[in-house]
Amino acid sequence: MAGRNALFIPGPTNMPDRIRNAIDLSMEDMRAPDFPEFTKPLFEDLKKVFQTETGQVFLFPGSGTGGWEAAITNTLSPGDKVLISRFGQFSHLWVDMCERLKLNVDVIDVEWGTGVPVEEYAKRLEADKAHEIKAVFCCHNETATGVTSDISAVRKALDAADHPALLYVDGVSSIASIDFRMDEWGVDLAVSGSQKGFMLPTGLAIVGVSQKALEKRHTAQSTRCFFDFEDMIRLNAQGYFPYTPATTLLRGLRASVDMLLEEGLENVFARHHRMAEAVRRAAIDGWGIGVCAKGPEWYSDTVTAVTVPDGFDGNQVVKHAYYQYNLSLGVGLSKVAGKVFRVGHLGSLNELMILQALAGCEMTMRDLGIPIEAGSGVAAAEEYFRETATRAQALAAE
Repeated sequence: MAGRNALFIPGPTNMPDRIRNAIDLSMEDMRAPDFPEFTKPLFEDLKKVFQTETGQVFLFPGSGTGGWEAAITNTLSPGDKVLISRFGQFSHLWVDMCERLKLNVDVIDVEWGTGVPVEEYAKRLEADKAHEIKAVFCCHNETATGVTSDISAVRKALDAADHPALLYVDGVSSIASIDFRMDEWGVDLAVSGSQKGFMLPTGLAIVGVSQKALEKRHTAQSTRCFFDFEDMIRLNAQGYFPYTPATTLLRGLRASVDMLLEEGLENVFARHHRMAEAVRRAAIDGWGIGVCAKGPEWYSDTVTAVTVPDGFDGNQVVKHAYYQYNLSLGVGLSKVAGKVFRVGHLGSLNELMILQALAGCEMTMRDLGIPIEAGSGVAAAEEYFRETATRAQALAAE
């Protein structure tokens, strides 16, 4: 099929040419004497993206799942009690990992389409006078349902209970796209991946660790080798890695971080919100079929799970869009399989790219007999973009 695939899954995301060019280079010596001149500033600038001054950011070859394992095994021991909630496929997978690693997992199941149950967390933390809970886990952005949770509220619950548990956050599809404040929110372990807001190929697990969490490596009894913080700390201090790093991805990450900081994190977050709101306007106001998230307080600015009417299959929407229009959307997963299709809107995106995806969704749904009006979603998004085009208006006025 002529032309490029229109990639609108929740990751991997579109890779800008600047990053593509940065990783298109010959292999280099990762033990070269001048390699630290590149890596040390990168470590420091990554802290700016995580919004931490006191934490440390580690780069492991792997995906977000590898980052999860690193966070857990370096700070917890088998049998430790952890508090976690499950409200989508990815929060479920984190529960699964905790159980496989032999933690004592207290799981709170909540309705899919909602997020972290802060009030229930607060009750359990307040009741835990013996401080048996060693860690509290939160999926910041659940990509299966298009839901974002309030991490600052979880920190407030911990503080109100005067509870010493570590706060772990899955920020795989939020960090570098949605406002994330590691220090301000008292996050101890934050996990991300290169293929989402960082706009890179899959291959880097990016883990932010507080000083409080780093101290736990001395007492944590979980088995670890490749993911051991100790080895990373020792070699990173010199600008190197304890094993062969993914040097081309590191060069791309340098370009990614530069792009994020040049745009300004507040502008990055505002742009993501604007792209997301346009998609929601299309689904709710234009098509009239709604989204999986149960209310505005849960809306995600990186992915929207669009519900399909009864009698239709969201997975067929995804399949038809791919083969007929070369448009990649995300399928519904687990409990919402067939009930939704997902539109990823994170990374390197602008208004016309969003409108392209919405037009493809409209044609697909109409082909499959879903009763929506031609152009309705695109028109709703267009009007929102026009109403909020402050930058363009300012330039036109000059």
